[in-house]
Amino acid sequence: MVARAWATSRVQDTKTWERASQLGRGTLTQSHTHRGVEEMFVQNDAVSLCLLLNRRAKTMRVIDFRAGPSHAKRAFVLKLAKREGIEKVYTLVERDEVSTWSKLGFAREANIPGFYKRSDAFILGCSANAQHESEVRIALSSPAADDEDDVATDEHSAAYDLAEKTLATAKKHNKELLDRALPPAKLVAVKESDIKKALEKALKTGRALTAFEPFGRDVERRFFQITARGGFELVASLEAQSCFGNAFLELLTAPKTEAERLATVSALRTICDKLLAEGVVSCFALAPSDDVALATAFVHNGFRRTGLLQDHLAVGRERKDAIVWSRKLANPAAD
Repeated sequence: MVARAWATSRVQDTKTWERASQLGRGTLTQSHTHRGVEEMFVQNDAVSLCLLLNRRAKTMRVIDFRAGPSHAKRAFVLKLAKREGIEKVYTLVERDEVSTWSKLGFAREANIPGFYKRSDAFILGCSANAQHESEVRIALSSPAADDEDDVATDEHSAAYDLAEKTLATAKKHNKELLDRALPPAKLVAVKESDIKKALEKALKTGRALTAFEPFGRDVERRFFQITARGGFELVASLEAQSCFGNAFLELLTAPKTEAERLATVSALRTICDKLLAEGVVSCFALAPSDDVALATAFVHNGFRRTGLLQDHLAVGRERKDAIVWSRKLANPAAD
């Protein structure tokens, strides 16, 4: 395999090239790091891919430029993921590509309504250790959800049961909030440098749900500081693709107390009001499947659970399943 690389800001990118160049025939055309995610392009006779490697969370998103199922594609992706210490591989595709990735052993885990403005996106995932055909058959045996279903996974799995329990409890808690006054929340746009200390503290204490790494390519990211009475402060970020009208919402930390829970509900409402005013079509977020307080905040603000990404989040020293929370905001048909 012949590998070509251009100079980047990180010396260790050279090592990335050297490791990847041993994986098979082809050409690595570019690699660079952006806000904690390494972006790698791979092209040979069998595959043409962009790989987004999040080393903190040990996840890798696959963006495929050449449609169609190929065993070489699967083998290359999983071999590279394992070599790079990645634990979860996933891809986000339109409906007509779902069957392709299912044939490659990726299980449909979630959908995001209105991600492409007038059509949905689908997330399919696979363990980086799922090398054997027996594991592929297990992944393919999970029933696919209908468009209105919440999650495509094994109904009898412990992961699914936990998510169901969290959702049921959140709905119960939401009913208790209907007659309660929420504290007003103030949202202020801030620079990325302004949230550096809060991010470092959250990562150090193990409370960080994210480090605000990119979910997609060629996106715009904004940061916000949300405050409420009682000294409540929350850092949030929105990653947007204006061409599709979607927004990926990330909250730095989850609430720990009852006061923080109420303030988080209010903060999320304030963010959604802003997105509505901007004409955003679809908003989605990820949250640990065992976090009832966060689930309550999303349910109260009109989000639906539209998937469960297994082993997708790194929170402190734990790997956790992630509920995908989605909400349709604007109606693109009215444009």
